[in-house]
Amino acid sequence: MAANMYRVGDYVYFENSSSNPYLIRRIEELNKTANGNVEAKVVCFYRRRDISNSLIMLADKHAKEVEEESETPNETDLTDKQKHQLKHRELFLSRQYESLPATHIRGKCSVALLNETESVLSYLEKEDTFFYSLVYDPSLKTLLADKGEIRVGPRYQADVPDMLLEGELDDREQAKLEVKVWDPDSALTDHQIDQFLVVARAVGTFARALDCSSSVRQPSLHMSAAAASRDITLFHAMDTLHKHNYDLSSAISVLVPLGGPVLCRDEMEEWSASEASLFEDLPWKSLTSIIEYYYMWKTTDRYVQQKRLKAAEAESKLKQVYIPTYNKPNPNQISSNSGKSGAVNGAVATPYPTQTSLIGRACESCYTTQSHQWYSWGPHNMQCRLCACCWIYWKKYGGLKMPTQRDEEKLSPSQTPEDPRIRTHMSRQATQGMPVRNTGSPKSAVKTRQAFFLHTTCLTKLARQVCKSTLRLRQAARRPFVPINCASIRAECKMFLNS
Repeated sequence: MAANMYRVGDYVYFENSSSNPYLIRRIEELNKTANGNVEAKVVCFYRRRDISNSLIMLADKHAKEVEEESETPNETDLTDKQKHQLKHRELFLSRQYESLPATHIRGKCSVALLNETESVLSYLEKEDTFFYSLVYDPSLKTLLADKGEIRVGPRYQADVPDMLLEGELDDREQAKLEVKVWDPDSALTDHQIDQFLVVARAVGTFARALDCSSSVRQPSLHMSAAAASRDITLFHAMDTLHKHNYDLSSAISVLVPLGGPVLCRDEMEEWSASEASLFEDLPWKSLTSIIEYYYMWKTTDRYVQQKRLKAAEAESKLKQVYIPTYNKPNPNQISSNSGKSGAVNGAVATPYPTQTSLIGRACESCYTTQSHQWYSWGPHNMQCRLCACCWIYWKKYGGLKMPTQRDEEKLSPSQTPEDPRIRTHMSRQATQGMPVRNTGSPKSAVKTRQAFFLHTTCLTKLARQVCKSTLRLRQAARRPFVPINCASIRAECKMFLNS
């Protein structure tokens, strides 16, 4: 029951295609539509397969820089399989929101900001666990580092110098050091300090009574006294006491100079009522001013009232939703009885070769030939398939479990590097983004294209023999994309025929 209960803040899998990997999203809101369905407002995460190659190179460069600075085991210590699978665990956060039907949720996962102090193997050891360190902008096609990381580790710790010996001079620049603002070991008692603070509050109340603008904002004595009791008045009183070496008579005389009592106001008094109602979006207020006002504002009745209003709005939104386990057959599922797979929501997949015609063909990822269920994968003309375990991995992590020729630019274990034809054919497949087949034998390791017959004329055959020096067929075959100078060949043929 708890596994099927989804709440705001959960990271979940969404399925938008029966053959593509799941989408990874974070639920921000759960809203009930007019027709009774539930829609989820979600934050989008992107996989490496969703961004361009240039951005992937940028992400790899950033990961290398982080790896050099961190003290965790380097990625070079990982095996090829671990490096391959680690790329499937990397996501890219975005600020893009979208609304998706809650019925398309296929399970929960975990997404965390990359912790530089933690080993990357910890992400591979846990199922349904992903990490991110960069923010992707789908509209601008850019990658930026997430500034929300917690800076931990020895690089962000203070360097504590050794304690000075007795009589040793301090050669540090005193202007750059911290300034002492209070001495708890002064000659004054706590009772004397409390009495001085009461005098400071009384002076602040009297100062507000004399100030015209304050009289408008705090029309009653009670409101003036409450404003004078804020931290700004206490800070000023304690700072005055410290600057006058904790001499009460000297500090009191500074509180009430010849021009009148000192008035200390914080952001709560500097802001008007209209500004207070719009403080969420005030372009003419500085960030420091807004932050200070925010924490002062949380101590007022206005904050309590707004909190009640937001609570009333939140009641109209769903806090959680129950989604039953999705157990309908996938259209890519290969049936053992017929060439057609199951149907989902009335949609029937295209016919696929039966299990009998696929006997002996291995899984495209782990190369096994035994599985309780097979799934078609890739283009239909390639007739590739995945076992049940690798299909689940493909849907969750967006890649094949084992490294392939396309991913690692290496031959798979069953191919022999001694055969240059296999090597050339496979490299051409890798550049064209085609699945590389591996079924356990070198002959069936690659999927050949449809054969064709090139018919040439008698004059073309004659030109090959006459213009050998101009054609240089061996060099031309090695460079198939370089055009042949047909004009020179035609001229040489005419000279031969005329003679």
